[in-house]
Amino acid sequence: MFGIGDLFQWERFVTPTVIKVFYWLAVVISILLGVAGAVSALGTMAFNPFAGMIFLIASLLGICMGVISSRIVAEFVLIVFRINEHLGAIRNQGTMLSNSNPAYREQ
Repeated sequence: MFGIGDLFQWERFVTPTVIKVFYWLAVVISILLGVAGAVSALGTMAFNPFAGMIFLIASLLGICMGVISSRIVAEFVLIVFRINEHLGAIRNQGTMLSNSNPAYREQ
């Protein structure tokens, strides 16, 4: 995890550790909204069974799509930070190579 001191310093990103919390929060919100839609669909079935069934199916599909889309967004954010880490490692390897090889510096 991260400490409070990490919030005031810029040596380390806090987003990769916090993104998991936002992902689970999005999953819980998707499930709660889907369950609320399903309960509403059951109430609609008392008046119009066909519309209620369509609404129930849409609510269940909404739960699945919400969970999948929140996972895709969380993975995209993590990929962006991972690319940044890999580019930093490549940059560090390049500076180490140029510092250790005198023939490389002359070019």
